[in-house]
Amino acid sequence: MNGPQTQDDRVRQFTVAPDDDGIRLDRWFKRHLPQIGFAMVSRWARTGQIRVDGKRAKPEDRLEAGQVLRIPPGGASPERQAAQRKPLTEEELELADSMVIHQDKAAIVLNKPPGLATQGGTKTHSHVDGLLDAFAPDGPRPRLVHRLDKDTSGVLLVARTPGSAAFFSKRFSGRSAKKIYWALVVGVPEVAEGTIDAPLAKQPGTGGEKMHVDEENGQPAKTRYRVVDRAGNRAAWVELQPLTGRTHQLRVHLATIGHPIVGDGKYGGQDAFLTGSVSRKMHLHARRLIIDHPDGAPLDVTAPLPEHFAASMAQLGFDEGASEAGPLGDEPVERTRTEKKQVAKAHAKQYRKERRGERRSRSTGERGGKPGGKPSAPPRKRGPTKGKGSPKSR
Repeated sequence: MNGPQTQDDRVRQFTVAPDDDGIRLDRWFKRHLPQIGFAMVSRWARTGQIRVDGKRAKPEDRLEAGQVLRIPPGGASPERQAAQRKPLTEEELELADSMVIHQDKAAIVLNKPPGLATQGGTKTHSHVDGLLDAFAPDGPRPRLVHRLDKDTSGVLLVARTPGSAAFFSKRFSGRSAKKIYWALVVGVPEVAEGTIDAPLAKQPGTGGEKMHVDEENGQPAKTRYRVVDRAGNRAAWVELQPLTGRTHQLRVHLATIGHPIVGDGKYGGQDAFLTGSVSRKMHLHARRLIIDHPDGAPLDVTAPLPEHFAASMAQLGFDEGASEAGPLGDEPVERTRTEKKQVAKAHAKQYRKERRGERRSRSTGERGGKPGGKPSAPPRKRGPTKGKGSPKSR
């Protein structure tokens, strides 16, 4: 005798939502029933088991909002998938809620804290992806459309619906989304503003966990940067705009020019840590995201700094108000060529003045040293490396 039928043993019907208007039938399955593979969808279509408004349909057919889709038994329904989700703890719900800095019907924007992974992996059980059920306990599960490294904080966009996920993903892959990062780096780049052009590849022997510059086999990688302020020659506050999206791109590029991100021991070694009470956590923050929105007006969101980053900024004497975190190269007022030359001359003059002051200080220290003592060696000069990986002044 057959047991009672479950919901997934019966023919089901779905009404195509406005969010799915215009997508292919096979894409609809990938969005809503990803456990049903393309081969199964093709077989169902070929044997007439999939119907759209009562008519046979092919995998490549485009759906329209309001159409009724008939699906044969097999595969967990979206409702059952939602019921099978592991319930979140009170602490996880509070963490998810505390990260939200913007919400609308298409997107949820989070301010990811440092130390929290974006997605799960080997030995990684706590991550943002595992918290997304908090935002849709009964409906479609929100989806990640890009990533941040575990120790990088800041703006993380989550799509609320399958349609908005496709929309935002296309903007990220097409490089139309503008991402602005803040970083504290060791030392001060000699060129205050430029582009680092250095192709990247996985470093052999690291299992893909580490990247390096590879001029021959690496994938193209470009980062635009600008020095906002400096703390003597000890550290600098820089704004970064990745023009490509390679793994660990910003971290590798800054280490390559001799100015690793403060706290990034993976790529900077011991040189990445400042003495004193400056935090040993990584100081890289996704400050601002500007991206097209399905509703028309661009989404423009800024994420506050995490506690350790803000404390380091204050300790080094940096004022957050010194930067508007706008897309690098987009000047509020277009400067003439003469004005640009004047700005460059003023910067060079200030730099030479500071260097003269440092030389005088060293000379005074040497004269005041012990009789017969050897003068100390001049400090190692930090600056961009030569070759394709060096910054290009714009």
